[in-house]
Amino acid sequence: MSPLVPRADRVGSAITVYGVTSGYGDRAAIRLSDRERKEQASRPPVAGASFGEPLPERVARGILLARLANFLEGHGAVRPELAEAVAGMLDGGPLPPVPAQGNGGAGEILALGHLFHDLGVRVGLEEKESLALVNGSPCAAAFVGDAALAARGRLELAHAAFALSVEAFGAPLEAYSAELAELWGDEHEAAALRALGALLEGSVGERRAYQAPVSYRILPRVVGQAHRALAEAGRAAEISLRSVTDNPVYVPPDDDHPLGRVWSTGGYHNAQAPPALDGLAAAWADLAALAESQMEKLLLDDDTPENARHLIMVEVGWAEEARHASQRTLLPRGGLGQNDVGSPSFLAWGKELAAGAALDATLAVLCATASQALWARGDEPAPPLAGFLAEVRAHFPPAAEVQSYGAGLGRLAEAFTARVLGGGR
Repeated sequence: MSPLVPRADRVGSAITVYGVTSGYGDRAAIRLSDRERKEQASRPPVAGASFGEPLPERVARGILLARLANFLEGHGAVRPELAEAVAGMLDGGPLPPVPAQGNGGAGEILALGHLFHDLGVRVGLEEKESLALVNGSPCAAAFVGDAALAARGRLELAHAAFALSVEAFGAPLEAYSAELAELWGDEHEAAALRALGALLEGSVGERRAYQAPVSYRILPRVVGQAHRALAEAGRAAEISLRSVTDNPVYVPPDDDHPLGRVWSTGGYHNAQAPPALDGLAAAWADLAALAESQMEKLLLDDDTPENARHLIMVEVGWAEEARHASQRTLLPRGGLGQNDVGSPSFLAWGKELAAGAALDATLAVLCATASQALWARGDEPAPPLAGFLAEVRAHFPPAAEVQSYGAGLGRLAEAFTARVLGGGR
């Protein structure tokens, strides 16, 4: 049996450990008999009830890793056999599909039920072990970790796309000077300046003699905010992946408590991940708005071919997709019994994913337009951008005549998203 030592019940001499000596959820007040305890312990986690599009397998594997990490120091109160079975699911074989939608409730039980029900049947469970599989926040940890990894690749893409726009517009380079970092005093804006400056190094194109439009001059500041959002998401991921989120949680023995202790807590509610995901989504929406503004300036330029001008409508559409996906995630309502406050992690992750994909699309349209402008003038961008421009033109070749642009832009957007995922995860 798992090494659980219940706390004394304040009402009487009997002891209560949630989900061990009592029922689950709104049956927490019901004390179980010995027979009922054994029957409850032997039942696997509730079979998956939610449905919808499945999570990407990379995310499901992240959930497994986070769940396993919760077992390693004994806080889940599970047998080694169960921990080994969870670790075995990471061997590269196919995983049970986990729906990304319909996962209401105070924790992540519905999604984790999809992942662990069959394992519970196969391995067999003892007291507390079913709860240890499904009562925690490994999904939130995986979501914010997944988003933070992808954000690295997405920021690299944004650096290149905006630098290409700077070259196509011929914006003065003073707004990207490394010396501004000392004046501004912010590490994330300094990182943006370094990244943009490196991509524009060696530029020989003709620059405008007057200051660039606002959307070009504030570029390092706005990109700097995206760097800041990435740093916050990375920190939330690091903490979440090592956080003990079990409920009830087993605290191993110490000198004062030789048998250990068991506490009911709200550890399964990850309060860091949703705001961090919201921060990334907002950063992507801001960058999409900046891409839209820069594209408008490019299209108003006399050197940009007229056959590209109606693409601003496409850009506006995708920028609005990003804007709508970036709305703040608040605590949702719950359900019956104890589940009176829901977990927002699934909602926040879905919105960040949508905002990121919308940004990829806006950057694709901006880059296609910048490529057209450079081609029309017969100019080349700074040497560090040559390979990126070739990638853009491989999917969206420049053309002198009006054509059906949708297919080429779609291919370029898909290539950008694949670049983000390949570079970051």
